[in-house]
Amino acid sequence: MVTAEKLYEKLKDIQVGNPVCRFTRENCELLLPTIQRIEDLKREKNAIILVHNYVAPQIYYSVADFTGDSYGLSKKAKESNADVIVFSAVRFMAETAKILNPGKMVLDPNPNGGCSLADGITANDVIKLRKEFPDHTFVCYINTTAEVKAQCDVCVTSSNVYGIIEKIPNDKIYFLPDRLMGENVIAHLKTRGVYKDIQLWDGTCYVHEEYQPESIDQVRNNFEDVEILVHPECNSSVVDKADYVGSTSQMLDHVRESKRDTFFLLTECGLTGVLQSEFPEKTFAGSCTLCKYMKSNSLEDILNVLENPGPNSIVEINPETQKRALQCVDRMFEYTS
Repeated sequence: MVTAEKLYEKLKDIQVGNPVCRFTRENCELLLPTIQRIEDLKREKNAIILVHNYVAPQIYYSVADFTGDSYGLSKKAKESNADVIVFSAVRFMAETAKILNPGKMVLDPNPNGGCSLADGITANDVIKLRKEFPDHTFVCYINTTAEVKAQCDVCVTSSNVYGIIEKIPNDKIYFLPDRLMGENVIAHLKTRGVYKDIQLWDGTCYVHEEYQPESIDQVRNNFEDVEILVHPECNSSVVDKADYVGSTSQMLDHVRESKRDTFFLLTECGLTGVLQSEFPEKTFAGSCTLCKYMKSNSLEDILNVLENPGPNSIVEINPETQKRALQCVDRMFEYTS
């Protein structure tokens, strides 16, 4: 059971440079009635709440049944015995849960659950591309809509994209929508002596594309023995200067196992907050970069969708689209099993 004291203990060390990520005991006390009502509704409705690593820490550390990156949460959705899945993240992740669980009610509590990657390409775009590149295997990043997944062959996440594209037997790949991640995949494969014809869509994550290599140089000059962790959605000039490249969950595991004491993370600041809470003895350098979409999640909206879900909050997918998208996502699990 969550108490104000327990919640404060988890939140008190989070100092990521933004007011929405600072907490007092009084803040935690005020959150308790909403948290307790959510927990009651979860029991009544046999519901679980999945929370991405980028979501605000007061959600992450209070009502979440499972936390993680998009791949880990996709697996939890697939394995769930719950009747209702509330996905606190962005819309495409809730859609992925519905793809994997067509018979369950999936609720999206986020009133602004967009994504610059998912919103940057449509199913019609992919249909046209397939005519232009008929011999290519179409690989989509999980940051895509269900309709786009239904037009692709294999889905990937930031934690498995390198391995899956290398394993695909076809040497002709069309990767979408993240151009920067695609460039990093190409560079990584070359270091392994693997050369494929990889075509790229020109999409980017608006948060990760902002990072510049000069930021890394400055941090290295100011912090002795700092370890630089970078998300593969960043520019290749940033990735080249990193000590470690991985998904949010991979970064979390890496910090847990690392012998170093100082880190600089180039990804959305929700993960930095989690790491500050989990490892208060370590130092996390740098400023905070928020994703406006992930940070649109709130405890109040989670409560609202459990109490009285509106039509926009209930995730519905056309059965034929669901079937084709499931084949795309299932191939991801096959390549990573």
